Amino acid sequence: MTNLKIFAGRGSHYLGVKITEALGMHLGLCEFNTFSDGEIWMKYSENIRGSDVFIIQSTNSPVENLFELLIMIDSAKRASAYRVNAVIPYFGYARQDRKDQPRVSITAKLVANLLQKAGADRVITMDLHAPQIQGFFDIPVDHLYGSAIFLKIFKEMGITNPAIASPDVGGIKMARAYAKRLSADLIVIDKRRPKPNITEIMNVIGNVEGKNIIIVDDLIDTGGTFTNAIKALHDKGANEIYGACTHPILSGHAIEKLNDSTIKKLFVTDTITLKDRSPKIEVLTIANIFAEAIKRTNANESITSLFEN
Repeated sequence: MTNLKIFAGRGSHYLGVKITEALGMHLGLCEFNTFSDGEIWMKYSENIRGSDVFIIQSTNSPVENLFELLIMIDSAKRASAYRVNAVIPYFGYARQDRKDQPRVSITAKLVANLLQKAGADRVITMDLHAPQIQGFFDIPVDHLYGSAIFLKIFKEMGITNPAIASPDVGGIKMARAYAKRLSADLIVIDKRRPKPNITEIMNVIGNVEGKNIIIVDDLIDTGGTFTNAIKALHDKGANEIYGACTHPILSGHAIEKLNDSTIKKLFVTDTITLKDRSPKIEVLTIANIFAEAIKRTNANESITSLFEN
């Protein structure tokens, strides 16, 4: 690996350690301070001039995580790094990717602009809420897939009579990819959202009776959509219900909703640190996938081949 240095923001330090361990390296040293007025200060504690720098930081709440990432990118650029790669396991604000009503911001585009303006030369992320967000950038974006981990687990479990369910119409493409690789039926749940963070299940499309179902989604926020999907499938005669979610935001009462649901097990990744634990949730690490992506980026090798079967 050529002149490779990896750093992590405070929001993803745990993941930075796992990724560097997978590469047989040590996480780069940097200093942080948050002043009494809330301003963030950081400094790289080692020379990065001419280095291929990778900065790991998810941009989940609070917003300081995003701003800290921008500061780290700017600092690396001003320290004469050869290339600055923003490794963003969870890309926040991705759901605000269009004007769905008058006088609102396309915040996903704004975040893309901020990252580029700060000096990022490349972005590496996982399971964007809308893959077309890659088009908001004028720099290379490597889009990784959490399905590589989940598919391995489900194949090892050997679930009989399986079906893959998408909790909404927007997730059909992801669900279809799972269904193809697991030789499973496809189920789609048509939902209506009367207002933000509130969903109402409308129709279940597909054969549910007696199936062992895996609900797949890129993220779970308040848990309303996901738990409503569990109930709708259960009411239609589903047998066992499992779940796979890359980004476990799990805000508000999401954990309680999952605990009260009939789901047997929900598999999530560590793109975001879980604030609360649940016996129904199992965390899988994505460190090895990001480690391999960083290694290949540094060596100018293909990343797409990581996900080719």
